[in-house]
Amino acid sequence: MLKEFYCNEGIEAGCDEAGRGCLAGPVFAAAVILPSGYRNEALNDSKKLSAVKRKILRNEIERDALSWAVAYCDNSEIDTLNILRASILAMHRALDKLSVIPDRILVDGNKFFPYKSIPHICIVHGDASYMSVAAASILAKEYRDEHMCRMHSLYHLYAWNKNKGYPTAEHRMAIDKYGITPYHRKSFLLHKSQLSLKF
Repeated sequence: MLKEFYCNEGIEAGCDEAGRGCLAGPVFAAAVILPSGYRNEALNDSKKLSAVKRKILRNEIERDALSWAVAYCDNSEIDTLNILRASILAMHRALDKLSVIPDRILVDGNKFFPYKSIPHICIVHGDASYMSVAAASILAKEYRDEHMCRMHSLYHLYAWNKNKGYPTAEHRMAIDKYGITPYHRKSFLLHKSQLSLKF
């Protein structure tokens, strides 16, 4: 069972992102505020859950949360800002959309930029420690996967319905064979040949 809150006073929003290591598509982020006393033993880091379990939990989170929101930064923004800044901006955008203002923000990872005047706590493996961060990881993953499946219908040669834009061997082979799409991240190492370059 994950921890309910970092601190028992005030309202906490958990934040996490999905798609940071992908070669194509946006980075998605979610912010979730769970009610006091909330219990859900199935909540966990989205990477540790099956697609079926994530789908069930997504519905439960959206039903039970005091407030939740999902936002993203697209590949052009990632190329302009870099992936860390884009990931944090996506989290800020998700926080902007919450209908409840939190007193504190829990962030998965070790980097974050201040959001307004609200205190934040960075927690490595926070998505495997706190329920609100785990819930955010699930929503971010679910919404990003859906987005990449929709993009697959436009660019089916890259198998985004299966790899979701991550750097699988199949995805890299498709890039080498067909080139890149408008949705690939040009600032990333996209071609297999780039991986062997010495700088």
